[in-house]
Amino acid sequence: MKLIISRFCAILILVIPGLLAMKGFLMMKDDLFNYLSMHGDDRVTPVFAWLHFGGGLLLFAAGMSFLGGWILTRDRKKNYVGPRFREKQKTEQPVGKNTL
Repeated sequence: MKLIISRFCAILILVIPGLLAMKGFLMMKDDLFNYLSMHGDDRVTPVFAWLHFGGGLLLFAAGMSFLGGWILTRDRKKNYVGPRFREKQKTEQPVGKNTL
């Protein structure tokens, strides 16, 4: 039972940022559609909702950054990434005499 609960929590940790990214994308799409559809109506002056669009962009960027970082970390652990994305090896200093 404990394994099922831990896997469910892991799924939630991935689903929530995905839903945030989806909501942000839909907010940006709706703002663009509303702005472009206002151009066909002569009774209104087209105004772009920058604040709503910016909020959607922030949600989309945050959600996709979390998911991308999670995938990169998982692939690094399994050694699936190319040399460009591997963690840098730390060079150790030789132990012994300090030469000045």
